[in-house]
Amino acid sequence: MADEMEGMGRMPMIGDPAPEFRAMTTMGKVNFPQDYKGSWVVLFSHPADFTPVCTTEFIGFSKMAEEFAEIGTKLIGLSIDSLHSHLAWARNIETIDLDGTGAVKVKFPIIADISMSVARKYGMLQTVAKTQTVRAVFVIDPEGIIRAILYYPMSTGRNLPEIKRIVQSLQLHDAENVSTPANWQPGEEAILGAPLTLEEAQERLEDESLRSLEWYVHFKRMN
Repeated sequence: MADEMEGMGRMPMIGDPAPEFRAMTTMGKVNFPQDYKGSWVVLFSHPADFTPVCTTEFIGFSKMAEEFAEIGTKLIGLSIDSLHSHLAWARNIETIDLDGTGAVKVKFPIIADISMSVARKYGMLQTVAKTQTVRAVFVIDPEGIIRAILYYPMSTGRNLPEIKRIVQSLQLHDAENVSTPANWQPGEEAILGAPLTLEEAQERLEDESLRSLEWYVHFKRMN
């Protein structure tokens, strides 16, 4: 068991610096995360090229690429397939009309990781698929720090709007020092952290700009 865990690699934690690597992608060489400093990044892995669920995800990410760009976020994919396989698959995706709105181009780089070195650094190899990367998502901030991690089973396609929502929640937290409640959507009320003193709790209860449900639950309008 220990040998298996060694082969899969240690999974980075939220708050860790994003593991560094150099690799070839479908858009040239990348030095990560240095080349992406100053931008938010969604780094995601997929099990294999030319697979049905992955194809729907790449079409979805391509359709949303401009939406992510509008919130200062870059996309970069990865699997342990070769660069030539990635290029052929990306070309094939350009011929597929998934939902009747027309085919799309893959507008972000795909990392070729045949050696599995990047996958191991990010803990993308799991016990159920030691030679394939599972559906992992790493949200990395402009300073190169991992801020969110999602893992999906191989049979379940990712919820792409949720990934965008996570980025927006983190951006709001950094800008306003607030958190976001369950099912929050951009533009809705945010929530303040619990007060640390009785005096602070009373001040919030008396603050008419806040919507207070309890002494420790206070909502703040964000528009």
